[in-house]
Amino acid sequence: MADPSSYRPKPGEIPDSPGVYKFRDEHRRVIYVGKAKNLRQRVANYFQDLANLHPRTRTMVTTAASVEWTVVSTEVEALQLEYSWIKEFDPRFNVKYRDDKSYPYLAVTLNEEFPRVQVMRGAKKKGVRYFGPYGHAWAIRETVDLMLRVFPVRTCSAGVFKNAERTGRPCLLGYIGKCSAPCVGRVTPEEHRELAEDFCAFMAGRTGTYIRRLEKDMAQAAEEMEYERAARLRDDAGALKRAMEKSAVVLADATDADLIAVAEDELEAALQIFHVRGGRVRGQRGWVTDKVEAVDTSGLVEHALQQLYGEERGDAVPKEVLVPALPEDPDAVSQWLTDRRGSQVSLRIPQRGDKKDLMATVQRNAQQALGLHKTKRASDLTTRSRALEEIAEALGLDAAPLRVECYDISHLQGDDVVASMVVFEDGLARKSEYRRFQIKGFEGQDDVRSMHEVIGRRFKRYLQEKERTGEGDEQPASDAPATEAAPPAAGPAPGSPETAEGPSAVGPVPGVPQAAGGPGALEGPAAPAGLTAPTAPTAPTAPEGPAATGPVPAPPLAPASPDDVAGPREEDGRPKRFAYPPQLVVVDGGQPQVAAAQRALDELGIHDIAVCGLAKRLEEVWLPDDDDPVVLPRSSEGLYLLQRIRDEAHRFAITYQRAKRAKRIRSSPLDDVSGLGETRKQALIKHFGSVKKLRQATIDQICEVPGIGRRTAESVAAALAATAPAAPAVNTATGEIIEEDDGGSS
Repeated sequence: MADPSSYRPKPGEIPDSPGVYKFRDEHRRVIYVGKAKNLRQRVANYFQDLANLHPRTRTMVTTAASVEWTVVSTEVEALQLEYSWIKEFDPRFNVKYRDDKSYPYLAVTLNEEFPRVQVMRGAKKKGVRYFGPYGHAWAIRETVDLMLRVFPVRTCSAGVFKNAERTGRPCLLGYIGKCSAPCVGRVTPEEHRELAEDFCAFMAGRTGTYIRRLEKDMAQAAEEMEYERAARLRDDAGALKRAMEKSAVVLADATDADLIAVAEDELEAALQIFHVRGGRVRGQRGWVTDKVEAVDTSGLVEHALQQLYGEERGDAVPKEVLVPALPEDPDAVSQWLTDRRGSQVSLRIPQRGDKKDLMATVQRNAQQALGLHKTKRASDLTTRSRALEEIAEALGLDAAPLRVECYDISHLQGDDVVASMVVFEDGLARKSEYRRFQIKGFEGQDDVRSMHEVIGRRFKRYLQEKERTGEGDEQPASDAPATEAAPPAAGPAPGSPETAEGPSAVGPVPGVPQAAGGPGALEGPAAPAGLTAPTAPTAPTAPEGPAATGPVPAPPLAPASPDDVAGPREEDGRPKRFAYPPQLVVVDGGQPQVAAAQRALDELGIHDIAVCGLAKRLEEVWLPDDDDPVVLPRSSEGLYLLQRIRDEAHRFAITYQRAKRAKRIRSSPLDDVSGLGETRKQALIKHFGSVKKLRQATIDQICEVPGIGRRTAESVAAALAATAPAAPAVNTATGEIIEEDDGGSS
């Protein structure tokens, strides 16, 4: 536990300007990000008597080892920079809203030639119009089924659409009038796009126009005694009205607004959002968060606004946002929302009328959500703590292992051998730090040798990071070179880890970081904290050698591959691949795998990390140098947690192994062409129809494909000529000549 006075900035070092500050721990990981109108006043508050601090704030400042700040021009810039850093660094002490499900949206793919209506989840895509979110996917399908009578837009997948084009026969919806069947040319692309745009306009709230038009056409058809057509138009209007009834009118003035309500207690907070468009509730969603920092309702609202609108632009940000409490600086937040929408956004507390009544409904939903969440998770925190304590007691550890890493090996009869590393912190999965490895140091099936290689590579990287950041005994931080060290030199790569489910990189952010206190707070000659760092890029120094921290291994560990030392290396606090050590390493296996992992750590001179293995057959826990396993009771929470961690490592490993095997099976001769990416490979296959026809094409014909130059065309022709089959394959049972696969690399 660090003493905050050890890294407290000196008086006068912190500017009194607006800015954003971040606290780092001893491993240089960012653990908290905040913003302030006056940096000097805000940061100084963290260094008062610990007894006067909120318990969560006290935990944060004693975990931290240094503090840095960045000065910005305006409070709006500070808000944007704070959001960018929270998203980039994922600090453990910042409020983060979480949800246990992905809400479905009604999406219209306007970026396609023939737009499609479908249910979509996950990240939003460019060129797709979204409506929602909805509580259930079936609610979307019911609405779409009603609206297809009036707006017969395509809903089929790309495969069904292409098959209909090939056969000249539409699907069932085309026969019953719920699809305009653009696949067989019943409507032109322009007519189908107009239908899709009308569908979007109706969903956006412009409902009266279409219903009035249908009723007018119905009356006209009745006057002309076209009663069948009039009846069909009557049913269409009825279908649209029923679709509208599924979202009741809550605000009479056709308001576009989001209403946000918060229910909280000392430990957690629940957030509910109602999306109102055209006066109707078009979607609803909810989040729950642990109050890991000292934050009031206004702070929770501000964090919610950042998470809700941080990635949105245009109409996705409503004209009005109604909240239970205004943020600390409502003008800055309102201006930030206005910038994202492109027009004025009103941020206020509803005081009377329908909006206040609707806010009360949203508040009741938030209270119910918090109550349900606490009922479901009442014992979760206690259970996780008990599980970690049971593991520590069973393995003879000094303290509960707050960070646990688990490794598993996966292969198919010795082919495509891979390994996985999963990370659990405080008993919960931290997927942003999952890693996966290819085993290339040897051929064949040898789980013990594979485990030895993986553990060695992972902790070699840890030692290199430790040495590079000045945490080792090589030199103090104040004597570190002024420029960032390059990665250590490495020998031939036996394999390379590939990041999976990792954090998304965020682009450069404005401002110049400044730092104070703590070992390794700045890589470079000792400089007064708070002074602006030079903005010119620094040239890398010569590579460092690998850390010599243990005896020479025999047989030696596989050298760290270039990929092992790639990735984010700058001293900006963003998550590094292998920079943080666990308190416990768990391997999937028995005594041989545990012995291999322990031997790898011993060869590197690492003696402060515990190792154990969990054998599948009897769920026994094996320790190094013990002839008998540790048997935990079947009802043990510790055993249950170890099983969850082991099963997650197995899932992650086998998923990667299957993906590698599928990629190898789908390999194409075009994969060997240097500089030819997936997009241009698909363009070649689409242009010629198959690899066989592409092989028969001349270089000039290949150059006709958009994006393919002559040099690339020559490389393609040479690669295909080198892999040309000597003779056609023949099915010996039937005598049939087997045509070459024309699927390319798809």
